[in-house]
Amino acid sequence: MDKIKIVGGNILNGKIYISGAKNAALPLVCASLLSPNQIVLKNVPQLSDITFLNSLLAYMGLKISEKDEMFDGHLSKTYTYQADDIKELIAPYDFVRKMRASYYVLGPLLARFHHVEFSLPGGCAIGARPMDIHLSSLEQMGAQVEIKNGYVIADAPNGLKGAHIIFSKASVGATCNILMAATLADGITRIENAAKEPEIGNLIDLLTAMGAKIFGRDTSILTIEGVKELHGATHAVIADRIEAGSYAIAAAITKGRIELVNVEAEHLQQPLRTLEKMGVLVEEKENSVVIDARDKTIIGEDIYTDYYPGFPTDLQAQFMALMTIAEGASLVTESIWENRFMHVPELCRMGANINIHGHASAIVRGVKKLSGAPVMATDLRASFALILAGLAAEGETIVNRVYHLDRGYEKLEEKLKAVGANIERIKEAD
Repeated sequence: MDKIKIVGGNILNGKIYISGAKNAALPLVCASLLSPNQIVLKNVPQLSDITFLNSLLAYMGLKISEKDEMFDGHLSKTYTYQADDIKELIAPYDFVRKMRASYYVLGPLLARFHHVEFSLPGGCAIGARPMDIHLSSLEQMGAQVEIKNGYVIADAPNGLKGAHIIFSKASVGATCNILMAATLADGITRIENAAKEPEIGNLIDLLTAMGAKIFGRDTSILTIEGVKELHGATHAVIADRIEAGSYAIAAAITKGRIELVNVEAEHLQQPLRTLEKMGVLVEEKENSVVIDARDKTIIGEDIYTDYYPGFPTDLQAQFMALMTIAEGASLVTESIWENRFMHVPELCRMGANINIHGHASAIVRGVKKLSGAPVMATDLRASFALILAGLAAEGETIVNRVYHLDRGYEKLEEKLKAVGANIERIKEAD
């Protein structure tokens, strides 16, 4: 497996272009299953998760083509999907085990073809993420669901029906899945306690362009009036707010200055305000955000992860890395996922002072310096936290199991090298 070597201590300075959002692109790609016509997606990030999902969809019979194309002044990928000859309604274990977000095929296939067999998913090891909300919601829409031999088998022989669905928690995955399923359901579906993340707004925009009738964008109540069929559309993936937040912390932890280009600052308000409270200068521009920590004193600050527009759980690990070298103490409370402090032992190997209390909180007491060490990545966001720690540490850090990073950060080494980081990938045979 590949490793990443970092020699810390360099002050980062320059511009980083933020790629299309992984968490937006995955459901957008699966939305192509809802129509036999072409769906063209621009600004798609080059990530292993996209590659895995494309492989699954190609196995099912989608025609997929790609090309390099300029988007917002930068070269990016444009994909064309056409689901006019679906041959397979089974998502096998060998595909799904590689990425959890494969479950986004569930709603579209059941809505359009009235049957799907889907292996229970894998993904990052950050605690239980059950599919009960997805499945119970589809049952309310008339689906017959059973779990057998590790597979979800769902049928809707008479098609899905509109329903009044109240989520027990504001699940992003369930909101996307039921939203897509409802577009072709018979009647009106009302989703209460829907997630409000920008990635869901991006999905609603594509579905609307395809002819769906959806009301309540950016609110916790979504109303979908089912239609008989959807048509083709061209759509762009929004910028990745988690990637932007991660590189913002890279500027802060190295006491540097980075301009993040192609960023919607509106989507990052909680993290940006937290950086300001920690002593970092944040300047919001029309299409970029400048993070300036030169000659700044970084001070500790508490965070509490919550559903959007609260503090994103996907930036918790990265902020914890910054807290390790801040003055004073910080309290981190994780309210979304259990077992999402797996990066803590690895940060402590580098000299961090972190104490976990129960399953949901950690106290971080800042130290004067971190020291480079060999560390092990446990999940996607924890991986980047270790990269950040390595950038700030004295000496050499080796981050192992970096395949997690390839799932969510496009051209990571290239982007960090361009702003002055001493970082390289060490290729090793599997």
